Amino acid sequence: MMNPPTSQSHYVQQPYNQPPPATGFPVNHHGYNNHHLKAHQDWSTGLFDCFSDIQSCCITCWCPCITFGRIAEIVDKGTTSCGVSGGLYTLICCFTGCGCLYSCIYRSKMRHEYMLKDTPCCDCLVHYCCESCALCQEYRELQNRGFNMPIGWHGNVAQGSRGIAMTPTAPAVEHMIR
Repeated sequence: MMNPPTSQSHYVQQPYNQPPPATGFPVNHHGYNNHHLKAHQDWSTGLFDCFSDIQSCCITCWCPCITFGRIAEIVDKGTTSCGVSGGLYTLICCFTGCGCLYSCIYRSKMRHEYMLKDTPCCDCLVHYCCESCALCQEYRELQNRGFNMPIGWHGNVAQGSRGIAMTPTAPAVEHMIR
């Protein structure tokens, strides 16, 4: 007969043969949540390395809505288009003068997706103080992770970029059946 849990017990050990409870986080082969074990990584380039990619630096300087739209499309995995995100960014800039109200959200999404460090300070402050530099850094990060930014999410999927598994073609499936 098992004793009821006390208010002091915070950890309940699962029986060895049963899987851990579903948490929404990936689980490694030891049964621990990878989300809590994985250390945050450094960004592939620094915040002020804008001139390492002159083309994206110039686009961001003269038309940040394009850079932001491309970032948002990739981060949202194609659920929003570059044009819609860029247009919304432009409207927010026109009415508030502060596009960082919208763009900092995508920096946070991107950091969580790729387990990036929250450096040099919080996302909102980075975008408020250095909007162009932040957009350039995010753009370079996605490029360094294998994305071809101008072709968007769907173009990257069609090209098979980033090792995305594509569905097998009919002859390959037919060959497997034989």
